[in-house]
Amino acid sequence: MNYLIYFDESNKIDQFNERYSYYGAYGASDKTLANIVKEVRKIYVDHRSKSELHFTDYRKDANIIKYFKTLNTVLKSDLRINILIVNNEDALASADRLGLNTEELRNLFYIKIPERLFYGLTRDLSDFTKDDELVSVKLKIDNNEEYEKLNLNEKLVEQMNAHAAYRNKNYRVMKSITLDSQKSIPLQIIDTFMGIVVFLIEKSYTKTTDSSIVKSDLIYRLLIEDNIYRFQQQIKLFEWTGSEELKEINIGDYLSPFIVYKSNYDIQEIIRMKDILLANPSIKTKDLRSEMEYPNSRKNQLLGYRSYVNGDGRNTFLLS
Repeated sequence: MNYLIYFDESNKIDQFNERYSYYGAYGASDKTLANIVKEVRKIYVDHRSKSELHFTDYRKDANIIKYFKTLNTVLKSDLRINILIVNNEDALASADRLGLNTEELRNLFYIKIPERLFYGLTRDLSDFTKDDELVSVKLKIDNNEEYEKLNLNEKLVEQMNAHAAYRNKNYRVMKSITLDSQKSIPLQIIDTFMGIVVFLIEKSYTKTTDSSIVKSDLIYRLLIEDNIYRFQQQIKLFEWTGSEELKEINIGDYLSPFIVYKSNYDIQEIIRMKDILLANPSIKTKDLRSEMEYPNSRKNQLLGYRSYVNGDGRNTFLLS
């Protein structure tokens, strides 16, 4: 069996005005990932899209079908995602106690954090193999000058194999390489899911900007497509507390407030739309958008509401 792990990060420990930094690892068998990449590429071709998948770039819903179908495909596959939260203030305070500067702290974290996340993905690989079959693991991380200066690829291979030997595990890390995210769909996928988790944790959905509203709409549509359970099972959230063991956090604690908030928001918007449609049942989409005071960047949000009001599913046009 061949197992692939992809690694990415969001924010930096010393990034200005950022309270937390986030690190994510995405693991699956090579066959599972090959199928995912094949399906996602087909989605890109079908919707004539060559742009990367990045959650921060999702500021208008013109590409909602591409994002929705891609993320829905991933969640319905056999994979695991581990995401670690680091409180930047606590990390910097720890560095001060040890007499480390920020660069030294980052370098140490870049070695230890990926290794801990990767170990979480590989510790149960024996459950997916027959007898004493050796699992061949390959690590793939986003292209980053800091990683190269630190010689991170070589160090990760060495540390992961030391873990495997010491704990008598049935895997061996064969190599670690850097990839350009523009050319790597799996790296784009982990970037997007990390972005979603950060969005939920920081409650960015409570902002009234168009960007936050369309992001919320995408996440909610994805979850209601029978994905709430899958989201919680496949994405594991951990917090660095400065102790030996990472603290696991129930991701449902962040999902529930979002679903409540978004459901209440949608009810209000649907009531507004029903009142307009009651007065003018044949109103054109353009005029309805004007009446609802929606910018063009939220056109598909409007179409979803209208589909729901007409008795069709909220995601009907996304799944066709």
